[in-house]
Amino acid sequence: MEVERASSESKASPVRNIFLVASIAAGIQFGWALQLSLLTPYVQLLGIPHKWAAFIWLCGPISGMLVQPLVGYYSDRSTSRFGRRRPFIAAGAALVAAAVFLIGYAADFGHLSGDSLNKPLKPRAIVVFVVGFWILDVANNMLQGPCRAFLADLSANDQKRMRISNNLFSFFMAVGNVLGYTAGSLKKLYTILPFTHTKACDVYCANLKTCFFISIALLLTLTTLALTLVKEKTFSEPEGDSAEEEDGKVPCFGEIVGAFKELKRPMWILLLVTCFNWIAWFPFFLFDTDWTGREVYGGDAAAKGKLEDLYNAGVRTGALGLMLNSVVLAFTSLGVEHLARGIGGVKRLWGIANFLLAVCLAMTVLVTKLAEKARNGHPVAMPPPGGIKAGALALFAVLGVPLAVTYSIPFALASIFSSTSGAGQGLSLGVLNLAIVIPQMLISVTSGPWDSLFGGGNLPAFVVGAIAAAISGILALTMLPSIPPDVPNSKNARPVITASH
Repeated sequence: MEVERASSESKASPVRNIFLVASIAAGIQFGWALQLSLLTPYVQLLGIPHKWAAFIWLCGPISGMLVQPLVGYYSDRSTSRFGRRRPFIAAGAALVAAAVFLIGYAADFGHLSGDSLNKPLKPRAIVVFVVGFWILDVANNMLQGPCRAFLADLSANDQKRMRISNNLFSFFMAVGNVLGYTAGSLKKLYTILPFTHTKACDVYCANLKTCFFISIALLLTLTTLALTLVKEKTFSEPEGDSAEEEDGKVPCFGEIVGAFKELKRPMWILLLVTCFNWIAWFPFFLFDTDWTGREVYGGDAAAKGKLEDLYNAGVRTGALGLMLNSVVLAFTSLGVEHLARGIGGVKRLWGIANFLLAVCLAMTVLVTKLAEKARNGHPVAMPPPGGIKAGALALFAVLGVPLAVTYSIPFALASIFSSTSGAGQGLSLGVLNLAIVIPQMLISVTSGPWDSLFGGGNLPAFVVGAIAAAISGILALTMLPSIPPDVPNSKNARPVITASH
């Protein structure tokens, strides 16, 4: 065993290379943070009603369901002289740059094409925005899957290096979040690029444009550094069994179906827990800053004057909350392994984290009711008292703890439970991704009409999220198998999985 372990470690890439590749996550997450904090209010400024805004987000799950397995499969089998993962990462970064340019200039392109500045609905701008948003999500999926697979390749089946790479990737996601949410919370950021403020693009829109320009610069810089300094081994033959290709069959989706057929009970339970976990998370990701603008501050994105100002102030407060969330996420990401050992295992940690998520989502109802009570009796619209703002920000911050668990434990468990599937790293991550994107599609389709049934607003979707988080916690504690705290590093070793009682 010691000989195998030494062999594995000798093939593993230096930690500095893992650090460089993991840092790409900061560039990816910077843009993703901008999407989460600013784009739902932005689409409403373009004239899309709140109840239909969620449908815009369908492109992310759909592209994730199709693109990530495809990219994972073909990167596993790439024989390019540039490597397996690097060409996909480079292409994804270039597409992200093009997409965010389209999104940022959607209002300007719409105005040039005939949209009236005096009408709330701007159909041509909406078309440009949707096209750019779809390209952005396709590009993000082209980036994330190959980046994680590249880290697994650099770890060379060394479990210690794998843990380091997962922790670093999660940490840099938090760094990107902090940068993105901080940028999103700055009211006059556009002044560093004054050309972004135009007739069709107000201050809020100009701030979004400026954030996107910064996002492009960060992502392209980190990607260029990583792909230039970290060399990737090239292969003359595809990874894994290529018998299907020799038989003349189209192998990709066949291998995905085959991967599902090979899944054992532990992996199916992992997919189920992950599914409910993301049903809980996605309403918050989708409507977090809209919640602070609407319910906490009592503003209205479609109104003019005081109510619009209140809404924008609430969105900035939400972006600040998301920045605090990311600070907690960063520190917790580096301590997940120690937390798991202290609590008694990863499944117990995940279960407790899901119950904490359920409590926080339920507490949004209390904060909303207190904010409404504070507004009653005031003839003039005004921001909520400091205590209510502090309560909302505290919820954002505490949610960083379960988010760190969500970003790390499912991927670590998948690498163990899928060890006998025979699929490559890219395809295995694509299978896990399906348990994430399917809930996102469900929430995107149903959250708007569901909220409308209860008079609009975001609380109905948050309550559903709280229930889903509680279910996920119960499943994690009662059905998810246990694993030992340390898994052997040997490529040929099989993890010992203990059945849950």
